[in-house]
Amino acid sequence: MDLRTKLRYQGYLSTPALWEGNTVSQFKQIEPTVNTEAIDDSVVFKNQRLGKLVEEFVFHQLKNQDAVSWICDNLQIQEGKRTVGEIDALYYYEESPVHLEVAYKFYLFDTIENYNDPLAHWIGPNRKDSLFYKLGKLHNKQLPLLHNKLTKPYLESYNLDIKSIKQELCFKAQLFLPYQNKSINVSPLNNDCVSGFYISYHKIQEFSTFNFYVPTKLDWLVTPNNNVEWLNYSSALEIIEMNINNKRSPLVWIKKKNNELSKCFIVFW
Repeated sequence: MDLRTKLRYQGYLSTPALWEGNTVSQFKQIEPTVNTEAIDDSVVFKNQRLGKLVEEFVFHQLKNQDAVSWICDNLQIQEGKRTVGEIDALYYYEESPVHLEVAYKFYLFDTIENYNDPLAHWIGPNRKDSLFYKLGKLHNKQLPLLHNKLTKPYLESYNLDIKSIKQELCFKAQLFLPYQNKSINVSPLNNDCVSGFYISYHKIQEFSTFNFYVPTKLDWLVTPNNNVEWLNYSSALEIIEMNINNKRSPLVWIKKKNNELSKCFIVFW
């Protein structure tokens, strides 16, 4: 595993589950144990899309647990030439079959709209994604796919009885609070998921004395560190402006004069 991938993997490992218990979903969250012996230089992760890379990380962790016997992953359910959906993973855990769905998200606490449900505040950095939408998709589409009549032949091919299959989630996320209001209560979500803050591009002048680093999307997973080439404000601004003009909210690392490091979204809205 190269150093860059190792840092991404470590960032994934350090991200906790988005909630605990059954506060958000009736489906149990798994917390794969960390087997440090399984993290060596021979491991190769190939995916160049963040969501799929995290799936690889989760599957790697699970496959290195003694209690896990792998069945399959990314099982596409077809109707003729049409793909109806995909089951992220099927495996045995201590002889019991499990259907697992994986998610890794970046959510910002929206203060522009008014919401009745505390979970509805959490949106994607470009305002196109939301926790509400993802939970709805999980509960109404992804998890029910197991019970779709089209899935039955696939399960039979693995000698699986649908009645014995547990359905579980691995849903991790990094949460970001408004720059001026970092004391927001994120309940019922896990406060340990708070990874930084966000600020509107119109107020970025407040950071004019700081240094910046603009990571690639895959490096959004990484915990800020000093082993990067820092940019001054004006150099970073050029990159940030290109994103803002394209209605994209970039993630940046910020280094203050006292060398304190922070993770921050610069939002176009």
